[in-house]
Amino acid sequence: MDEPTEYQEPTREARQWAMFCHFSAFLGLVFPFGNLLGPLIVWQIKKDLDPFVDAQGKEALNFQITVALAVVLCFLLMLVVIGFPLLGLVSIGALVLTIIAGIKANEGQAYRYPFCWRLVK
Repeated sequence: MDEPTEYQEPTREARQWAMFCHFSAFLGLVFPFGNLLGPLIVWQIKKDLDPFVDAQGKEALNFQITVALAVVLCFLLMLVVIGFPLLGLVSIGALVLTIIAGIKANEGQAYRYPFCWRLVK
């Protein structure tokens, strides 16, 4: 029988890097695909620092992949007009959920995005 492992609170540095994994998605506001590259780069550089950073980096990257696919779908649906309001909804949802995730990560709480397709395991 396996003994339960004791939960270890992430260090201050690990919490900050986990937060940066989530907030680096805002690079998408600066240049194209920045929302994907930001979390990917931060996660790849800092994933060995702490398991918390690794898990939150994967979560941030998976969510941004999901958002990118939803945005592409919205652009396709603009041909039938419904894509315009859907793009606004996806954008606001991504903004709010990313801010919540960054705050939770900085508090040391593991955050799991709703509506997320988890490709990176």
